[in-house]
Amino acid sequence: MDKNDLFKVLTKRANEILEGRLNRNEKLKAICKLLRDNVPYYNFVSFYIVDKKRKELVLGPFEGEPTEHVRIPFGVGICGQAAKLRKTFIVQDVTEETNYLSCSANVKAEIVIPIFHKNEVVGELDIDSHTLSPFTSEDTEFLEKIAEQAAELL
Repeated sequence: MDKNDLFKVLTKRANEILEGRLNRNEKLKAICKLLRDNVPYYNFVSFYIVDKKRKELVLGPFEGEPTEHVRIPFGVGICGQAAKLRKTFIVQDVTEETNYLSCSANVKAEIVIPIFHKNEVVGELDIDSHTLSPFTSEDTEFLEKIAEQAAELL
């Protein structure tokens, strides 16, 4: 199965999870597990949820190694930049990024997709990879669809 076919299957399965009977956090956790288990270079998959009062991202459900970054101010790190600038960030080699918060020495690349609801950033989908330069335009398109599907939960 090629990448596009895989992403179509996973998009459908994510939609089934979101339409299911689980509670919000169970749904988000199930999506993290779906992505991590099926895309070999998605080594850490998480949702961050915006704390509007503090202008911070708060770690929500995730799959992968635990991280110390449970609260990230807007503008700090890749996640904070994506939230502040309201755009997807792709870093193919984290050693070249000056504003990077290291979650693990194994992380080589990261992609962060802001999640919007009513034109406001309400969260993010954050994926770390142990592979250099793994993310393509297909990943971006796929993950933006997943983020759009998850927006109603945040």
